[in-house]
This record gives sequence, structure tokens and C-alpha cells, in this order.
Amino acid sequence: MRLCDRHGCDEPGNCPAPKAPNSPERWHFCQKHAAEYNSKWDYFEGLDKAEKAARTKTEQAESAGYAEASHYGWAGSGDGSRAGDEMRALEVLGLEADADFSAIKRAWRVKAKAVHPDVKPNDADAAEEFQKLQLAYEVLKAAEERREWKG
Repeated sequence: MRLCDRHGCDEPGNCPAPKAPNSPERWHFCQKHAAEYNSKWDYFEGLDKAEKAARTKTEQAESAGYAEASHYGWAGSGDGSRAGDEMRALEVLGLEADADFSAIKRAWRVKAKAVHPDVKPNDADAAEEFQKLQLAYEVLKAAEERREWKG
């Protein structure tokens, strides 16, 4: 097992990071120190605007799998059964982590009816709350559909 390259750290170094731009040499950090290192990393250093745009497009195409896999909990910490975005959506609806989809739908309907733009026209706060509720419902509905599809 390789240890973290950060001086004094005894954690496993399972997160490789380049020592310099376009260098094949790598540091190997633990997750904590990799995050610290990456927060200071300028991936686009020395590139002009066109090169930056081209690299961004390539990276987005190559990393699409990570975005698609966000429902596995990589998007943030969850409770083990739900991803972080699902937990935040449940919080918006005022529900616990173990709520089933019928409870989610009921809570969404009750809360959405109270702040719907047809019920409260010209109320910016109500419109914003309705949008938050709608987004929370869409996140939870998509998660439920993924669970059903997986079987």
C-alpha cells in the first residue's frame, strides 16, 4: 500500500495528482490532501482562450460518466441509501430520509398548492418557493425512476 505523499500523513495515497501541468510524474495523496492540492490547481494555466475552450469541451465529454453517476452518491454525502441531492430535496419538502415516493408526492402537492403562482400571483417569494419545491420533486422523481429501472 502506498502512503500519502504529504509530509506526516499516514493515510493511504490512492489519489494521484500531477506534479506539474502535462507531466507524467504524479504525487499520491489521501483524499483530504488531494482535495487541498486540487483547490490550488489551475488546470488552464498558460492556455489561451481557444485552447481553454477546447480543453473544457474535451474534459466535459470524457467526464460525462461521472455526472451520470452522481446518483450513486458521488454528488455529496447522503445517508447510504440516498444521495446528498436527494437528502437536500427531502429537507425542502420537510420529509425524513426513509420517506417513500407516495409520501413525497403528497408533501409536494400540499406545499406546491400553497405557493403556486395561480394561487399567489405577483408574489416573488411564493414563486421562488414553488420553483424550489418543483426542483426537489424532480430530483426525487428521477431517483425513484432510477431505482425502479434497476429493479
